[in-house]
Amino acid sequence: MGVRLTKDSIDLGIVVSDPERSLAFYRDALGFKDDGTMPMPGGATMYRLYCGTSLIKLVHHPKELPAPVPGGLSTALGYRYWTISVDNIQEVADACEAAGYTIPVPVVELRPGVSIAIIEDPDRNWVELVQYA
Repeated sequence: MGVRLTKDSIDLGIVVSDPERSLAFYRDALGFKDDGTMPMPGGATMYRLYCGTSLIKLVHHPKELPAPVPGGLSTALGYRYWTISVDNIQEVADACEAAGYTIPVPVVELRPGVSIAIIEDPDRNWVELVQYA
């Protein structure tokens, strides 16, 4: 059977510790389009940002939550990173590094014509950039 998609992209929810720091990363450094905020149950707030047609939902809870297990593929089960296809990988990586963000994987060519970089957000979640020649 499978799913019958009504949208050609996904929406991603990221629970954040500090919405201003996360907005500075996702909105300001990566350039995602701000789509406003909305209240959530339990006093949480959702900050809506678009990455192309994908909606990135930054959710901040008023109570302190446990920190995520940081790192890549060998540190824990579950969602470990997500990928954005770009055509200016070096420029984005350089700008993020200049802004003080951690770059666990600098720009590297994985195979001919395919380069990646991984940038860590303020809560130590990983965002992979990929560029195809």
